[in-house]
Amino acid sequence: MEKYIPNIFFALILITGIGYFVMNVRKLIRNIKLGKDIDRNDRKPERWKNMAKIALGQYKMVRRPVSGILHIVVYVGFILINIEMLEIVIDGLFGTHRVFQPIIGDALYGFLIGSFEILAFLVLVAVTIFWFRRNIEKVKRFWNKEMQGWPKNDGNIILYFEMVLMTLFLVMNATDVHFQEAGVGNVISQFVAPWFDGFSPEALHTIEKSAWWLHIVGILVFLNYLYYSKHLHILLAFPNTFYANLNPKGQFNNLEAVTNEVKMMMDPDADPYAMPEEGAEDEEPSKFGASDVTDLNWVQLMNAYTCTECGRCTSSCPANLTGKELSPRAIMMKTRDRLEEVGKNIDANGGEFKDDGKQLLNDYITPEELWACTSCNACVQECPVNIDPLSIIMDMRRYLVMEESAAPQELNMMMTNIENNGAPWQYSQMDRLNWKDED
Repeated sequence: MEKYIPNIFFALILITGIGYFVMNVRKLIRNIKLGKDIDRNDRKPERWKNMAKIALGQYKMVRRPVSGILHIVVYVGFILINIEMLEIVIDGLFGTHRVFQPIIGDALYGFLIGSFEILAFLVLVAVTIFWFRRNIEKVKRFWNKEMQGWPKNDGNIILYFEMVLMTLFLVMNATDVHFQEAGVGNVISQFVAPWFDGFSPEALHTIEKSAWWLHIVGILVFLNYLYYSKHLHILLAFPNTFYANLNPKGQFNNLEAVTNEVKMMMDPDADPYAMPEEGAEDEEPSKFGASDVTDLNWVQLMNAYTCTECGRCTSSCPANLTGKELSPRAIMMKTRDRLEEVGKNIDANGGEFKDDGKQLLNDYITPEELWACTSCNACVQECPVNIDPLSIIMDMRRYLVMEESAAPQELNMMMTNIENNGAPWQYSQMDRLNWKDED
């Protein structure tokens, strides 16, 4: 019985790690579903193509070649190396050692492990460069004011995680005496093995097992850290690109209730009691626009969780570049922070939200930020996972205008002129063509 204790201990760690991860995923889905419903199941071929090209193929990442290529190395390396997790899990549960080697043969096994070692080394190089760019070179987009405190530390913690996990993988192989003596797949670890020359076989075995345990526990810790980190995009990038808005950039949605009112004004013969068209709203919405996260749709909330905090949106935003308060990245981060706060409120109150006297507008995002936006779509164009900060900005603007009549004076004047004169300028319709008579 004593010899099975490590296997039982491994099973408990595995069940705990996966169980906690599943619990957080359920909480994540619950929070996203707090958003309003929206149909994004149309045009399936385009959606699958988007997901394959952008999420899987990293198409938009390589627009900035240095960070893009390095990210692909980390992305491919981390995913493929974790294929070995299957072998580690089987070995841990049944007490075997490199169970796949005799099954698939030395040649194929050596090719796979050798490929994993090369990728592990490349990942180490890539994350080291990322760390240098973030902390020594201090690339400007990583040092905006919203990137202080936890967001800054989170980026570094992820890099340290990846460095440690890749190092443990190589050390585990380097101190496996039989693996090194066989010379099968030790492409990189053979250069690490000499670091342990002079160690006794018992000491090498202890180091190997320690690296093995730390590697598997580290992966489970990393898996559960994702929920609290910007690296949640590892899981959400695929659905986020699939459900992204496929309409042309700059095409805004109309509120059905408002559209019907306009039709009534323009068509005196319209029947005010006519049944609404199929799929149309059958009653006036309780609120125009959005002032809190529950007023946004579920895709916008998924956008907030998917944000990688890379800052490409903010570094391309003309408002931000000219010193305005707006940062599209901060819009997404603040939306996520408020959504997390709402979720914790629900958890603390038995599944019901208790009014906390706060909302996304004013408590997190200020009108100054919203009105600084030029609605140019640069942030949408630049996002490597098709996040749409502009849609949140426009919905919150809609609330300010339609619910609070809180548009800037210049916009109010323009809208009054359009209403009275049919043009943004302050002169009557009779004078609109006077310019053609001027010398």
